[in-house]
Amino acid sequence: MSTSDRFTQFLRNLTLTSDQVTDARTKYDGVAKKLHGHYLTTEFTGDTRKLIGSYGKGTAVRPPRDVDILFLLPSTVYDRYKSRSGNVQSQLLQEVRSVLQKRYPSTDIRGDGQVVVVPFQNGHSVEVLPGWRTTDKKFLVPNTHDGGHWQTVDHDAEITQVQSSDARSNSNTRNLIKMLKAWQRECSVPIKSLVLELRTVNFLKKWQHYDKGATYYDWMVRDFLAELLEYKNGTCVMPGTEEKIEYGSAWTSKAESALGRARKACEFEQEKKDRKATEEWRKTFGAQYEF
Repeated sequence: MSTSDRFTQFLRNLTLTSDQVTDARTKYDGVAKKLHGHYLTTEFTGDTRKLIGSYGKGTAVRPPRDVDILFLLPSTVYDRYKSRSGNVQSQLLQEVRSVLQKRYPSTDIRGDGQVVVVPFQNGHSVEVLPGWRTTDKKFLVPNTHDGGHWQTVDHDAEITQVQSSDARSNSNTRNLIKMLKAWQRECSVPIKSLVLELRTVNFLKKWQHYDKGATYYDWMVRDFLAELLEYKNGTCVMPGTEEKIEYGSAWTSKAESALGRARKACEFEQEKKDRKATEEWRKTFGAQYEF
């Protein structure tokens, strides 16, 4: 198999199966329907829930991770909490949790920062972010940290950024993000998926081979890791808002190791030593990268 063939097969191995996609849909629609039935009197059509995170951006990988949804609450709920005191954001999450606990009584549902986590035992878990759409078409959501506050986010802008980058780069944006998630999982890299996503978009803005095919994927991974290391302890502004995301540096040693392996693998690729190259890539990506 050529470099292109092996990376193409790797991406196939990362693609969710139809059963996994169905499992995700069944679970997030079940959660959303319960909340819709509690807070609204209209028929559930799916318009009160929005896929965000990897499912909203088309970057979900196998094995399944969490499915993130934003559930749009009626304005009356915000009015009710606006008049309360204390950490009202935590109170809101606990209310949402109690509603879902009635639907899933044997599941250990919990509030966690901004979301309510429904940790199903098999397949996907669902993370619910309750909120409201604002007049400027963003979203107001709860954040329980530091005593609690309301936070404006723009998931539409995040999704659009990935979509636009992917269209410009001939699908390389989503493919690189998916491969990096495999590295994140296989090597237990303490880096947020959001950081990998933001850095991928910025990296491909200026990488000279940004729209080339899978033949260049060995170089793409190598060059991304080299640039990532330049941004340890850096920050990036989220699309649609002025929120700054901190990259941290706990992942540095893992990235250095991966870069060393990627450089070796690229040399082996050039020398047509396919098996040796595959061995190096599997140290980074795991068994889903096949020879």
